[in-house]
Amino acid sequence: MHVLAEQPLLRMNTLALDGRARALLRLEHITGLEQALGWAADRQLPVVPLGEGSNIVVAGDVEALVLRLATSGIEVLEEDAEKVHLRVAAGENWHRLVEWTLRRGYFGLENLALIPGTVGAAPVQNIGAYGVELASFVRAVHSVELATGAGLSLSREACEFGYRDSVFKNRLRDKMIITSVELELSREPHLQFEYPALAAVLEGKQRARLSAIDVFDAVVAIRRSKLPDPARVPNAGSFFKNPVVDAQRAGALAGQFPGIPQYPQADGQVKLAAAWLIDCCGWKGKQRGGFGVHPEHALVLVNLGGGSGRELLDLAADIAASVATTFGVSLEIEPRIVGG
Repeated sequence: MHVLAEQPLLRMNTLALDGRARALLRLEHITGLEQALGWAADRQLPVVPLGEGSNIVVAGDVEALVLRLATSGIEVLEEDAEKVHLRVAAGENWHRLVEWTLRRGYFGLENLALIPGTVGAAPVQNIGAYGVELASFVRAVHSVELATGAGLSLSREACEFGYRDSVFKNRLRDKMIITSVELELSREPHLQFEYPALAAVLEGKQRARLSAIDVFDAVVAIRRSKLPDPARVPNAGSFFKNPVVDAQRAGALAGQFPGIPQYPQADGQVKLAAAWLIDCCGWKGKQRGGFGVHPEHALVLVNLGGGSGRELLDLAADIAASVATTFGVSLEIEPRIVGG
């Protein structure tokens, strides 16, 4: 086990924010996790798991053992004519997993293409896109308790999935590290293409002839056209969650702001488009210091260079405050904040 001291995190997060890890360890085999947790416990250091850094804000130095889980492996546990049951290591890249499943004729994840990050990070915020959420496919999440090293396997129900939410962001926050995820996928495609942006791209094609690859390609095209490549323009994707309000509040907003996008949910609540709210407040394309709001997508905050994570959070707070003043709606930051 080779632990590195005082390591820069600049190249380990897609926002390219500077910060230092008190200690850093890259772990390629899960068998080394117990030793790593013991090393941190002996030095009274907390442990901060880090995948590809696509959903974090480095707000300053991280006084912890930053554990980069780089494990790999996709195992077929069960398979029949209708479904397949997979177990995927937490360190696997999410988009590459989606590509792998489609090549094998395993369907369901095509709407979740090109979402950055690792498989282990996916259940934490219950990743979702274009009308589909990860929760629909999770059979179990396997994890290890950071304080004791004890294993804990959670069923889909025990994960307490919600919109961009899970038990790992709440009751088990900073207490567990996910080691693998079990997924159940279909052997027959059940395509989901009713989401407005996706339906628009697929318009004109014969629906009966659409394939999962068609949906995958459309999702990839949309994401590439709307979201900047972090390798060229440092960002963490959508910086805010789309807020959800009750039906009464949604009705009042529709009367006050004609044209406000609204998406009714199964539980009777209504999801609002955070990007639309931010744009209406005049933030789209604005720059302040080393950061800005992307000119093509108001949900994406970008690093233009020279700023700190704390300055980025100050900008985000001002954006949220203006949305709250104008619409009476609270915005919640989607990435995890570490350090500072």
